[in-house]
Amino acid sequence: MIQIKEVKTKKEQKQFIEFPLNLYKDNDCFVPPLYGDEKSMFKPDFVYNETCDIVNYLALDGDKVVGRIQGIIQKDANRKNNEKRVRFTRFDALDRQEIADALFKAVEDWAITKGMDTAVGPLGFSDLEREGLLIEGFDQLSTFEEQYNAPYYQKLIENCGYEKEVDWTESKLYLPDEGAENLLKMTDYVMKRYNLHFGEAKNVNEFIRKYADEFFALLDKAYENLYGTVPFTQGMKDQLITSFKLIVDLKHVAVILDENDRVVCMGICFPSIARAVQKSGGRLTPAALVRLLKAIKRPDVIDLGLIAVEPEYMNRGVATVISAELIKMLRRDNIDHAETNLNLENNFAIQNQWKRFKEVKHKRRRAFVKKISDR
Repeated sequence: MIQIKEVKTKKEQKQFIEFPLNLYKDNDCFVPPLYGDEKSMFKPDFVYNETCDIVNYLALDGDKVVGRIQGIIQKDANRKNNEKRVRFTRFDALDRQEIADALFKAVEDWAITKGMDTAVGPLGFSDLEREGLLIEGFDQLSTFEEQYNAPYYQKLIENCGYEKEVDWTESKLYLPDEGAENLLKMTDYVMKRYNLHFGEAKNVNEFIRKYADEFFALLDKAYENLYGTVPFTQGMKDQLITSFKLIVDLKHVAVILDENDRVVCMGICFPSIARAVQKSGGRLTPAALVRLLKAIKRPDVIDLGLIAVEPEYMNRGVATVISAELIKMLRRDNIDHAETNLNLENNFAIQNQWKRFKEVKHKRRRAFVKKISDR
């Protein structure tokens, strides 16, 4: 019989964090999150404690951990969308329906006591977290930014009464066979037509000092109506800046300013660190740090992080400048390809953005939804 236990003790926290590491230890496509980041979820000063109610459950068969799940009530998201939703995330389990049934029932029961009427996921504390269930592309290496899961998860979740709400696609972007020079000429025209220029910074600290506040404001504005997004808190900003300092290289960043030096578009790419953190289970051991530094300095792949355009410039071709800069990055640094990470299937602006490249759609992810007030 499956027993559900809420995570309370240090031992249970460790079991919660390490269950997927053990489950996927021999899977070459699984990329763990940073171990320290997962541990931070259990600290009193965790950045999302002020905006979220959080619960973590383990599933046990006797003394053996056979599954886990996290429930999140994202209060800012619920206020923003006038909803009563609980998010599930960090669901991992053996391929046994009874385990999934027990885990999801625990989260749903907890959410109902909190007044929620709908469950949705996988969604994290914000869209800066890993989200979406992998439903296609199980033979592809996960990016560091997204989670890997086995094919049977979809069956387990759907058998618990969940249905599709949205899908995301992920693509590999290679240099185009033709048309690149025309695109570069077009972006030169756009920059001159609207009196735009590139922002510069001598180092990462100067970049943050000059552009961070405007960039976060631009992200809030540009992402406001996208699925699963929440407004930035100061804690979220600080967390992203810390991550930014760790892995970003300014040659993979493009900032576009108007004639008044206002940020109107920004794109940030990160060197792929998937392989660098894979061997150590997400722990930043000395060997992992060496691999990390190597990946940052000489990446074979870059991951697309955050791209935002001032709404008034959306129809002025400014987004093409980001595509042109990406082409320059791939050429200049001899990078094999870029990974888009998650793009909503109905976000046609971003989907059309990649048609300028040799694009290979190689993964699909899904968020599921279920009414729980009718149970």
